[in-house]
Amino acid sequence: MSTAQAPASNNDFVDFWNEVLVPKFVKYRHILVGGLTHHSAKIFPSLEVSEGDSAVDVGCGFGDTAIQIAKRVGPSGSVLGIDCCDAFLEFGRADVEASGVTNVRFVVGDAQTYRFEPVYDFCFSRFGTQFFENPVAGLRNMRASLRPGGVMTMIVWRASDDNPWLDLPKKLVLEYLPPPGEDARSCGPGPFSMADQQMVTKQLEIAGYEEIRFERVDAPLMVGNTVEDAIGFQLALGPAGEVYREAGEEAQRRHEEIVSALATELRKYETPEGIVMESSSWKVRACNPK
Repeated sequence: MSTAQAPASNNDFVDFWNEVLVPKFVKYRHILVGGLTHHSAKIFPSLEVSEGDSAVDVGCGFGDTAIQIAKRVGPSGSVLGIDCCDAFLEFGRADVEASGVTNVRFVVGDAQTYRFEPVYDFCFSRFGTQFFENPVAGLRNMRASLRPGGVMTMIVWRASDDNPWLDLPKKLVLEYLPPPGEDARSCGPGPFSMADQQMVTKQLEIAGYEEIRFERVDAPLMVGNTVEDAIGFQLALGPAGEVYREAGEEAQRRHEEIVSALATELRKYETPEGIVMESSSWKVRACNPK
């Protein structure tokens, strides 16, 4: 296993990830990785990647998906994981070391502009492409990583109404706080920016893909080990977290009210596994022309 670094593009979204979101993602890594167990279990068996393949994992975060793909392609294959946040990749490097996997390397970079070699059989992204500042440019650059006939598969969230684990807390917090202003700092377009099947199909076509297919994936998602854990997660990340963060002093003033309201609602979803709510995504598959 080797590592490499390239400078991430200098833009506000990348800066926001590194300056604001990284510490919060690290704190709630158990949800962002472990909470997706059921969702990933429905997706990974059907990925079009085989032993000996060369693959790239875009927006690989903590590296868990890169490691899963590396085990799938075996010692004769290889995986490149790319993310704009080196702090995430530190966890991936440690997990690779602990797992004994030797066919993964990580690079720090912005997948929208990184200069890929067109040598990969498979390009994957789980909940990363939704944050592209320029989706068509990002998708086109992902296609640039593929050999002729190579397959790209991305997992993106469906509409907010189909994802109560994010939608419900946001609506509740908005009962106490104003919506973020137009000048609010953000990590990019957001988790639901690729929910529209027709729009994403057009983006993929413009980016040069063929054989585009969508598959709906519904699965339970663990959003906290306890009610308190789930509340902390919602107020730190996602749509509810953005409302809370941007409200500043008003959020602090009304903190106890908001926590109480969230606790009342989230207790309805307590299970032996933790706080579990429904989620829904698109598995989007497309090909680089031969």
